[in-house]
Amino acid sequence: MKQRLPIVVLFALIVASSLFSLNSYRTTEVMVTEEMNQALAKALEEQQSEVISADTIRVFNNYLQTEDLKGKAVLALDTEKGFQPRPQVSTATILALSDQRPSMVLWSMVVLWGMYCLYQHRRRMAMGMFGGLALQEGNFVDAKGCVVRLTPMQQQLMEMLWQSPSHKLSKTEICDALWPKKEDASETLYTLVRRLKPIIEEHSNLKIEVDRGRAYGLTIR
Repeated sequence: MKQRLPIVVLFALIVASSLFSLNSYRTTEVMVTEEMNQALAKALEEQQSEVISADTIRVFNNYLQTEDLKGKAVLALDTEKGFQPRPQVSTATILALSDQRPSMVLWSMVVLWGMYCLYQHRRRMAMGMFGGLALQEGNFVDAKGCVVRLTPMQQQLMEMLWQSPSHKLSKTEICDALWPKKEDASETLYTLVRRLKPIIEEHSNLKIEVDRGRAYGLTIR
């Protein structure tokens, strides 16, 4: 979960910025449409005709209150309503008029957070990370570079599991390596693993899985 958290945060920032941008656009679109419709109604009322002429466009622009709309809003014919004039404006104009500052701030955070996630990913790869842990100079370190404190026996067991190609060993292999002179070290191994588990889970995304007491392995949660 710890490794997935940065991706979740990144996705949340992208969704939030998109929603802010869309909401601002929709709000501005409604305001612009209302203003253009009012300006057209006044222009047609003034000339007492629904025929579009150069004067209609000039009067229509004069009634627009938003300066950035003047010269950019156009009058089109709505054939579905009997060739009635209908004001239009481009998507780019509405986007330019909308307040995109909150979404731009969030998009900046998206970029910065994405760069941070990429840096952390490359850092983990360079450290030989597995599940949020790395073995460096005989010590296990977490994703922050802090040393995980283990007892000598815990350290030895972790190194055995870590260096195994499958990160998994049988109970016999572990007991023969750690307690070669002990006839039955099952209980000792059980106690060792029980105390090691919470330490590993606290500092990483790994957990020690037990296969019915026959084998032990490191897996990512």
